[in-house]
Amino acid sequence: MDVLGKSRTYTFRVRYAETDQMGIAHHSNYFVWFEEGRSNFCRDIGLPYGEWEKNGVFMPVVEVHCRYKSSLLYDEPVTMEVFPAERGAATVTFGYRLRHEDGRLAAEGWTKHAFADEQGRLIRRETDFIRRLKELTFSDKSSADSFKPAQTDAE
Repeated sequence: MDVLGKSRTYTFRVRYAETDQMGIAHHSNYFVWFEEGRSNFCRDIGLPYGEWEKNGVFMPVVEVHCRYKSSLLYDEPVTMEVFPAERGAATVTFGYRLRHEDGRLAAEGWTKHAFADEQGRLIRRETDFIRRLKELTFSDKSSADSFKPAQTDAE
């Protein structure tokens, strides 16, 4: 998956509660880690998810994928790269790469999100907020100062 815009890197350790009896990270946790990485990414570019909701934009997951390459183990340091991978008129896709401490790829995947309003209806036209969101997500900008909310477009 291609990286569009600037990627962000985060590190964490596999917690005991995230492993199975053999000390291997359970596959379901990768999606939780993806969500945490995506939330951190949005916060780092100056658009925490709460700001989206204040502007009437919600981001339900509509597709998700993960390819497991090698097991992550209890207490192992993990580096996760998060990056914007694709944008559509009403969607955005984030990519993820998780690596072992030695740099080997442990897993890679993506989540595709629709832009929806408070009632869960797809937002098909680009509002001022969505336009600004795409500008920040798919560029190298990363400052909250660069985002000045315009009046929200009514749906």
